[in-house]
Amino acid sequence: MVDKEHRTGEAHPSRELQRELNEAQRLTLASLENFGWELKFIRHPMFQPLIPVVFDPDRKKYAVLEADGTLNEAAALVIRD
Repeated sequence: MVDKEHRTGEAHPSRELQRELNEAQRLTLASLENFGWELKFIRHPMFQPLIPVVFDPDRKKYAVLEADGTLNEAAALVIRD
Protein backbone atom coordinates (compact mmCIF):
# COMPACT_ATOMS: atom_id res chain seq x y z
CA MET A 1 0.00 0.00 0.00
CA VAL A 2 1.32 3.42 -0.93
CA ASP A 3 1.50 6.03 1.82
CA LYS A 4 -0.74 8.98 1.18
CA GLU A 5 0.73 12.45 1.14
CA HIS A 6 -0.82 14.56 3.89
CA ARG A 7 -0.60 17.78 1.90
CA THR A 8 -3.40 18.54 -0.50
CA GLY A 9 -1.74 19.86 -3.67
CA GLU A 10 -3.82 22.98 -3.36
CA ALA A 11 -2.86 25.48 -6.05
CA HIS A 12 -3.31 28.58 -3.89
CA PRO A 13 -2.86 27.87 -0.17
CA SER A 14 -2.85 31.62 0.48
CA ARG A 15 -6.53 31.72 -0.55
CA GLU A 16 -7.33 29.71 2.57
CA LEU A 17 -5.34 32.16 4.71
CA GLN A 18 -7.07 35.17 3.15
CA ARG A 19 -10.29 34.23 4.92
CA GLU A 20 -8.70 35.44 8.15
CA LEU A 21 -7.90 38.90 6.74
CA ASN A 22 -10.15 41.92 7.02
CA GLU A 23 -11.30 43.85 3.94
CA ALA A 24 -8.50 46.44 4.08
CA GLN A 25 -5.85 43.70 4.29
CA ARG A 26 -7.43 41.77 1.40
CA LEU A 27 -7.40 44.88 -0.81
CA THR A 28 -3.74 45.56 -0.06
CA LEU A 29 -2.87 41.91 -0.66
CA ALA A 30 -4.65 41.95 -4.03
CA SER A 31 -2.49 44.92 -5.06
CA LEU A 32 0.69 43.26 -3.81
CA GLU A 33 -0.10 40.04 -5.66
CA ASN A 34 0.06 42.01 -8.92
CA PHE A 35 3.76 42.52 -8.15
CA GLY A 36 4.38 38.89 -7.16
CA TRP A 37 4.07 39.22 -3.39
CA GLU A 38 2.43 36.29 -1.61
CA LEU A 39 0.74 35.75 1.74
CA LYS A 40 2.88 33.00 3.29
CA PHE A 41 1.52 32.62 6.82
CA ILE A 42 -0.41 34.28 9.61
CA ARG A 43 0.89 34.32 13.15
CA HIS A 44 -1.70 33.97 15.89
CA PRO A 45 -0.17 35.41 19.07
CA MET A 46 -2.32 34.83 22.15
CA PHE A 47 -4.60 37.74 23.06
CA GLN A 48 -3.15 39.91 20.29
CA PRO A 49 -4.18 40.76 16.73
CA LEU A 50 -3.22 38.42 13.89
CA ILE A 51 0.06 39.04 12.07
CA PRO A 52 -0.28 38.29 8.34
CA VAL A 53 3.16 37.99 6.71
CA VAL A 54 3.78 38.49 2.99
CA PHE A 55 6.97 37.78 1.03
CA ASP A 56 8.29 39.38 -2.13
CA PRO A 57 8.71 37.22 -5.27
CA ASP A 58 12.43 36.65 -4.57
CA ARG A 59 11.71 35.73 -0.94
CA LYS A 60 14.37 38.20 0.18
CA LYS A 61 12.01 40.65 1.87
CA TYR A 62 8.96 40.23 4.01
CA ALA A 63 6.37 42.60 5.41
CA VAL A 64 3.37 42.57 7.71
CA LEU A 65 -0.12 43.55 6.59
CA GLU A 66 -1.39 45.81 9.35
CA ALA A 67 -5.08 45.81 10.36
CA ASP A 68 -5.67 49.10 8.51
CA GLY A 69 -4.29 47.63 5.28
CA THR A 70 -0.90 49.35 5.39
CA LEU A 71 2.25 47.41 4.60
CA ASN A 72 4.83 47.38 7.40
CA GLU A 73 8.22 46.49 5.94
CA ALA A 74 9.98 47.41 9.19
CA ALA A 75 8.18 44.86 11.37
CA ALA A 76 10.38 43.26 14.01
CA LEU A 77 9.73 39.57 13.33
CA VAL A 78 12.06 36.63 13.61
CA ILE A 79 11.65 34.49 10.49
CA ARG A 80 13.22 31.04 10.44
CA ASP A 81 14.88 29.90 7.22
